[in-house]
Amino acid sequence: MRRRLLLAGALATVLAAGTACGGGSDDTAAGETEKLTIYTARDKKVSTFVVDKFTAKYPEYKGKVEILNLGAQEILERVRAEKANPQADVWWGGTQQGLSAGAGEDLLTAWQPAFAGKMDAKYKDAEGRWFGEILLPEVIMYNNKALTAEQAPKDWDDLLKPEWKDKIIIRDVAASGTMRSIYAAMIMRQSPDGSNPQPGYDWLKKLDANTGAYAANPADLYLKLSRQQGTLSAWNLQDILLQANQSNMPFGYVMPASGAPVLVDGLAAVKGGNSAGAQKFIEFLFDDTLRADLAKDYFQIPAVEIAQQPEWLAQLNLKPLDVNWDIIGKNETEWINNWNSQIKNKG
Repeated sequence: MRRRLLLAGALATVLAAGTACGGGSDDTAAGETEKLTIYTARDKKVSTFVVDKFTAKYPEYKGKVEILNLGAQEILERVRAEKANPQADVWWGGTQQGLSAGAGEDLLTAWQPAFAGKMDAKYKDAEGRWFGEILLPEVIMYNNKALTAEQAPKDWDDLLKPEWKDKIIIRDVAASGTMRSIYAAMIMRQSPDGSNPQPGYDWLKKLDANTGAYAANPADLYLKLSRQQGTLSAWNLQDILLQANQSNMPFGYVMPASGAPVLVDGLAAVKGGNSAGAQKFIEFLFDDTLRADLAKDYFQIPAVEIAQQPEWLAQLNLKPLDVNWDIIGKNETEWINNWNSQIKNKG
């Protein structure tokens, strides 16, 4: 028995020494690159493109990057649930309000990447816990085989007209950072200081009355809209352009006359995860050449300046809606919970 105890103690000492040698690096004790797990709300085409570029530059990560595609709100909830035992290293794709909530709950790592100095303060956390990657205008989406640009609604209030009864398909709101932001912005249109959400609830009830179906996820939304189970939606500009240009979906968009809510969509290193690998990946995402490629081929509006804008971006007639995201951040959960329990399917 004494011999077994001595052997066990010696083995424990060796393992402890190996762990100590591997601490704070990308490599495990065996000299292998540590796996990098990324929770992302990005379109799969975008995430695949970026990860392929990343592993080409850092071949030690080949086969070591695991991607899990989720809604932005689903990522927050999952990272929150895993706080005691983090499973993700990178949270890639989240609204400003969602990332701010994660930062406030001590879910994110504070650090200062090289690109942070080039970024406007309004697009990043003051303590370095999250950083804006892209700007996402939220617009009116329509099936351009069913409707012409002239026939499509011109502003948000037009979606409430009787002619669009059962013609609207909405991505289920609670799990989607995009939809939560759009609906919260619609409430703020009626109450700019956020103090009285009731007129906004009334507006959303009228929209619910015109909504023919709620899609479970983006793929379901695209399928329903392309099959003309509905002809209209509200969605982010980037994904509309991606689907139209890379998947040949029959989608067009309208920049609302009163303005489009413009989200700051960002990313963060998850606290307790593989921080060295996460930081390497995040720094890579802000490489100038990659940012230019993502703007040109994947219709991203970068949160940091790029040397040359692609033609579509240079010609984009963006009209931002005046939205206070700090007020939305404080009220979004209450507002969306109310919508979910009191308004959805009751209009």
